[in-house]
Amino acid sequence: MSQSQTHNAEAEGLVSAAHAMAVGLTAEQAGKLLKLLDLLSQWNENVNLTAIRDRTEMIHKHLLDSLSVQPYIRGPVVIDVGTGAGFPGLPLALINPEIRFVLLDSTAKKLAFVTNAAQELGLGNVEVAHARAEKYEPAMRAATVVTRAFGALPLIVAQAGGLCARSGRVLAMKGRVPTEELDRLPHAWMATAVERLVVPGLDQERHLIVLERRH
Repeated sequence: MSQSQTHNAEAEGLVSAAHAMAVGLTAEQAGKLLKLLDLLSQWNENVNLTAIRDRTEMIHKHLLDSLSVQPYIRGPVVIDVGTGAGFPGLPLALINPEIRFVLLDSTAKKLAFVTNAAQELGLGNVEVAHARAEKYEPAMRAATVVTRAFGALPLIVAQAGGLCARSGRVLAMKGRVPTEELDRLPHAWMATAVERLVVPGLDQERHLIVLERRH
């Protein structure tokens, strides 16, 4: 199979898998998501951005895992806290051009990649912020704060909760249901939903914890 045929097959598979998660994805968007992985692989040769190097694993654990929270995203502003190499922020920004995404991280080398990738993909709705979550002062607080592999729930609301608008919410992407962490949430916050996420091709447990302030 030629490189072009392989790319087309990957794009078709990505569109189909996204559809299975109730996420609409065009062939053009799928092509850009795969270009994101191409860029990531190129940078990984010189800069250690992610431990995942296998192409298929990258599609499942980076792209599809990121897209799995799409049904829960609300604008006008989303802040991806601890974005790392741009996941889930870059894939979500790509399919939500009308929403402004702030991709926040404290590691400069990862943000250098994120900045380059956003430019290469033409993502004018992406802003990159080099700061720790608890120190960052957003121009506008977010309707949605999203985190993936950031830390325990009490830590998430302590460090990133202040970035969330009063009526906004925090989406914490997790593996298994973090029962003990839920029990330790501060009284000011509550979990309004615990959703099981089914990511095609990923045999690990995935859950989304939706956190909101008590009013």
